[in-house]
Amino acid sequence: MAEQSQEVIMKSKDVYYRGQLLDTLKAMSVRESAQYLPARSKRSVLRNFQIVEKFVQRCAAQVAQKKKIRTHLRDIIIVPQLVGYTIGIYNGKEFKDLTITAAMIGHRLGEFSLTRVKVTHGTAGIGATKGSKTDKK
Repeated sequence: MAEQSQEVIMKSKDVYYRGQLLDTLKAMSVRESAQYLPARSKRSVLRNFQIVEKFVQRCAAQVAQKKKIRTHLRDIIIVPQLVGYTIGIYNGKEFKDLTITAAMIGHRLGEFSLTRVKVTHGTAGIGATKGSKTDKK
């Protein structure tokens, strides 16, 4: 049998958000791209667009310096300009790294870095139950 070499050419899928290419949304300003967000997110971004723009610029500067992006700003709306960045979001104890994808647009950063964890209890100590009282002597 003769071996046949086959080249597999993978096309990168174009990512769309609400009918627009992600690349065109990234090229827009924060206020222009806010028009494609859901109503509550759009309202929040348009009222606080200076804060969001400042955050996006800070993230771009951190990436240019090859530094990690870390933030306490859990209430920032994820805009298309942030897609592709890995951001460390503070959850009250530590910074959880999050890679922003197109599916996260319109949500807040804090939604992806939970502040509470499920409690996993260990085994009961000596004297904690009636059956273990005899063990402590």
